[in-house]
Amino acid sequence: MTTKTARTIVITPHMETSWVERLKHLAPDLRVIVHAIRNDGSVPEQIWHDAEVAYTFPNHLPLPEQAPQLRWVQLYSAGADSVLNHPLFRTSAQFTSASGVHSVTMGEYVLTTTLAWYHRLPLLLQWQQQRLWPEQRERKLAPEEIRGKTIGIVGYGSIGRHVAQLARGCGMRVLAMQRGHDHRDKGFSFPGEGDPAGALPERYYAPEDLHEMLKESDVVVIILPLTPKTQGMFDEAAFNAMKPGSFLVNIARGPITDEAALLRALKEQRIAGAALDVFDQEPLPADHPLWQLPNVLLSPHVTGFTFHYDERAAMIFEENLRRYLAGESLFNLVDKEQGY
Repeated sequence: MTTKTARTIVITPHMETSWVERLKHLAPDLRVIVHAIRNDGSVPEQIWHDAEVAYTFPNHLPLPEQAPQLRWVQLYSAGADSVLNHPLFRTSAQFTSASGVHSVTMGEYVLTTTLAWYHRLPLLLQWQQQRLWPEQRERKLAPEEIRGKTIGIVGYGSIGRHVAQLARGCGMRVLAMQRGHDHRDKGFSFPGEGDPAGALPERYYAPEDLHEMLKESDVVVIILPLTPKTQGMFDEAAFNAMKPGSFLVNIARGPITDEAALLRALKEQRIAGAALDVFDQEPLPADHPLWQLPNVLLSPHVTGFTFHYDERAAMIFEENLRRYLAGESLFNLVDKEQGY
């Protein structure tokens, strides 16, 4: 029988029974309620009444009056932008994200699209579909090596650090934009991933010096959270600062780029090309001009998908729950003023 001193944890994402048992073993007084539903489902209001801890989707958050005991919310998502205006976010409850869960799959997307671009994969596929063996193929299809090129990583969190690890493994020069002077990783990271010490970039740039980094970069990767400060950061001036032959990868949020300015830069070939996984409007409308551009690789906001998501997210929650019960600082704590 549950005692009055039990500490209640509510879990709404899918979680394997073995992981639930692991959580229960962290402390003898834990009461774990699993009400697993899909992201677009709903949670009964009464389930939140005694909850001290919630592990949940951003759109499953209760109102403050529905969860008067709630002290900490572990988001199932790596991003927190969708909860910034929720009433619960404005209370004293701590919020943490699942930052780190996407590092491998999104880092590999950056490497995949970069290699595909410089090794002419889109052109190769066009020739294949036409069943043609092109004349002067050495001139038309000769790849560019990425070894020796410079990659500028705009946002040096868990994903950016894994991008840096992969890029350095290919012989690329790494630059990074990050606030402050302490570049050690303070978020959750899985063993062997990323750059915990922050030692891989040759140079760091402050946000106000972004254009200086863009002038140096052959590949520019946007991995920033969407906040009022980052919205529209990649505007006409930013694209003008980029190298004419540079390649842009956006795996963050569409509104971080000024889409009209991006379209002009691509059409006028002020930048060579782009790989875009995020857009102002999603799904991307069928009549959107981006579909027609030959120098763009498009994907439907899928770079974060991985069959390992639930397990990795559970690992982050388990470590944070251990820290919470021990009174230690939590990984991936969302700064309520900064919004990430």
